[in-house]
Amino acid sequence: MKLNYDRNSKDPTYFIQKGYRYGKKTTTKNIVRIGKHSELLKITDDPLAYAKEQVEKYNEAERMNNRLTMEITVDFEKKIRNENEIVSQSTSRNIGYFFLQQIYQKLDLRSFFKKITENSKITYDPNQINRFMTFSRILEPDSKLGSFQHLNRYYEEPEFNYVNILRTMDIMQEHYDEYICHLFEKSSDIVKRDTSVCYYDCTNYYFEIESPDEDYVDEVTGEFVKGFRKYGISKQHQPAPLVEMGLFMDADGIPLTMCVTSGSDNEQTTAIPIEKKLIQMLKGKKFIYCADAGIGSVDIRNFNSMGGRAFIITQSIRQLPDKLKKAVFNDIDYKLLSSDNSVTIEEMKSFDKTNPKNKNLYKDKAYKIINADKDYDAGFYEEKILKNGTKKLVKSKTIIPQKIIITFSRKTMEYQQYIRNRQIERATALLKNMDPETYKKGPSDITRFIKRTSSVTSGEKVNDRYEIDWNKIEEDAKYDGYYAVATNLDDDVHDILAISSQRYKIEDCFRIMKTNFSARPVYHQRKDRIIAHFMICYTALLIYRLLEKKLNQKGVYFSVENIIETLRNMDVVNVEDMYFMSTYTGSQVCTALNEVFELELDKKYYLPKELNRKLKKIL
Repeated sequence: MKLNYDRNSKDPTYFIQKGYRYGKKTTTKNIVRIGKHSELLKITDDPLAYAKEQVEKYNEAERMNNRLTMEITVDFEKKIRNENEIVSQSTSRNIGYFFLQQIYQKLDLRSFFKKITENSKITYDPNQINRFMTFSRILEPDSKLGSFQHLNRYYEEPEFNYVNILRTMDIMQEHYDEYICHLFEKSSDIVKRDTSVCYYDCTNYYFEIESPDEDYVDEVTGEFVKGFRKYGISKQHQPAPLVEMGLFMDADGIPLTMCVTSGSDNEQTTAIPIEKKLIQMLKGKKFIYCADAGIGSVDIRNFNSMGGRAFIITQSIRQLPDKLKKAVFNDIDYKLLSSDNSVTIEEMKSFDKTNPKNKNLYKDKAYKIINADKDYDAGFYEEKILKNGTKKLVKSKTIIPQKIIITFSRKTMEYQQYIRNRQIERATALLKNMDPETYKKGPSDITRFIKRTSSVTSGEKVNDRYEIDWNKIEEDAKYDGYYAVATNLDDDVHDILAISSQRYKIEDCFRIMKTNFSARPVYHQRKDRIIAHFMICYTALLIYRLLEKKLNQKGVYFSVENIIETLRNMDVVNVEDMYFMSTYTGSQVCTALNEVFELELDKKYYLPKELNRKLKKIL
């Protein structure tokens, strides 16, 4: 603070003046009136010296107490400033993203972009664009244009144009593998990455377009190029072209790497190529591949039987060979998971669950281990001598050692029975008004319990009759309560099942990206921009998961909705260019964030220099 007065006036008025800087804007404000020269002569012989002494007292008080007294005049007739814009803008600014920025800084993406653009002539900052597109994906998910139009919501008020965003996306896609590897390496400096188990799964993202991308042949190279956005199988049954994302995460639910492929690609074919890249990232470190049955083909199991790796894959009991299926339903050799005491499935199904003595048994599971080594085509031929002495080339076979762990749960059985009974009720109701033209049996919907029988009358007219298929229901009920995983590990059964049970975390990653970050639908058309869009979504997921992990390490746990809403609500408003006032309240999430990241963003008022100082430390 300094003294301000009109040096040309014969009777100047002395003020204490303070300078402010926020963003790129600087200003000064008179915050205290000391008095007119003539007024001060009544209490001192040297008004100027007295005024300077008052300024020094204010500076000392601010240094000692971090407290400042201001004189503010409120004019209730004053009109708001007209910015000559069509739409009124909010003057509040978000500072909740400071927590995200602290993690972004430790990922050191500034040096990454500096390295890959050092020989280019670009005049914009791709790192700044990437970080605000990432923060927007977490706090205010929108299209790139929508995010660009609301950049003034952030304290820094960054300035770049929409074309710069698209050019940055092009740069990111060109350096896709380097970018993903960089994120993994730097994230390992923030939290210790547990890669002992690597979980893999796939999901689809739809596009609101009328037709899929066409395949074509490159006129110059003659290369066949497959269209990117293609029709494929969607869990949401979206009748729209798709792209497919494959995602690896570590044992803590933090993403490791990803791939984006055409929507018509079989998800089985995505696993090994991306896993090879993961092996390079981990520098050959051994890990357990864990996935559901849809991404556990024989090829994938064989691949993870090499290099010291292992696999734990959900196994469909329905798709087992008859020999193994018979072993599953053969009610011998089952043991209780809690004690290894022998038990039969019949006993598990029939005990009185209302008896308090059976409370623990009701929560328990039965298990059995079945050896299920698998023949695998080694991909080459070997010479075999037949009994008559002739030689013949035959396909060489190798064995994939594996075992299947079967579990049975009474609770799961009853839940599945409840679901099926509800489906039978709906199927019965559907029969009353069955429209033959709409009849279409699906693998998991209620129509699988309806069968159609056709008969031909003497006039060769075909009559269709629909009824409940009780044989199908009886067959379906056989599998109630059963669950299976295939593995080549010899570890304890409890440990193997515990690893498999954590697969829900990768579904949680997809839910966060789709629901909380609004990664779908996607509005880009070009393949490179689509991939770059998901690179930004991936970065947002990584930063959020790292923030969540830092909180968890301190023993605090909140839902993703609670954390994001708190960050989103952490706005401050500029008061007459002199200070900022918080418009958010304290909360458990806010307290935890400040304790973990030590940013002290839990105050009612902030001087611009204080926020600038905090921001400078994390940029």
